[in-house]
Amino acid sequence: MTRSLILFISFSILLGGCSLFGGDKERRGPVADGLSPKALYELAEDKFSAGSIEQGIEQLEVILAAYPGSKYAIQARLDIAYNLFKRKKYNHAILALNEFIERYPAIPSTPYAYYLRGVIAEEKSASILDEIITDSAQRDVQSVHDAYSYFYLLIDKFPNSKYSEEASKKLVVLKNILARHEFYVALYYTINGSHIAAINRSKYIIENYPNSPSVADGLHLMAHNYEAINAEELAQDARTVLYASYPNYSPNYKIDR
Repeated sequence: MTRSLILFISFSILLGGCSLFGGDKERRGPVADGLSPKALYELAEDKFSAGSIEQGIEQLEVILAAYPGSKYAIQARLDIAYNLFKRKKYNHAILALNEFIERYPAIPSTPYAYYLRGVIAEEKSASILDEIITDSAQRDVQSVHDAYSYFYLLIDKFPNSKYSEEASKKLVVLKNILARHEFYVALYYTINGSHIAAINRSKYIIENYPNSPSVADGLHLMAHNYEAINAEELAQDARTVLYASYPNYSPNYKIDR
């Protein structure tokens, strides 16, 4: 009896072992239909070429499920993020890139993930009204802040990456938008009679965005607000700095109550 029981248990373990060591292929079969990761990736590319973005993403997700450790899975994660971006699913795309960066903090394609994340945040801040009614600095600029942070992190972590040079150019543009946003806030305070708050915002522009085009307007607005609180000497100091630095300055805004 005992011997029969031992043989039965041994036979059961042997069968279980076959399932454990050979089960990976069996599990992959239904998920990937027996296709290699390369074949699956080519199918996804065909879907994207045909304009079927959702189906292409689904095909890439099959690679992640069936072959999570393959090189095609790495590329699939980036492609999923990029195509979510194309579908204007910005938050989902950024989440996918955050996961990629956490999973692969220092592989050759990681700098691209940082760069794409910044590009997505930058586009997220864009508005259909930018060319008609407003400029991007007049709206909420949280996505601009995010884009700036993403590009800055790219340059900090991968200074020699080919993507860092382009990111540096983008930082200049984003910094100017942020400076202009601060100016609009200072102008709002000025119009509403909050002169001290307006002066502080103007100072913030000068101290934090010293090379931006908004510095001149900030100095001019600062002088105006100093005059409004009868701080004539401080107003004159602001104008002296303004015209010494920008001799041809002419305000391009109006203060309307």
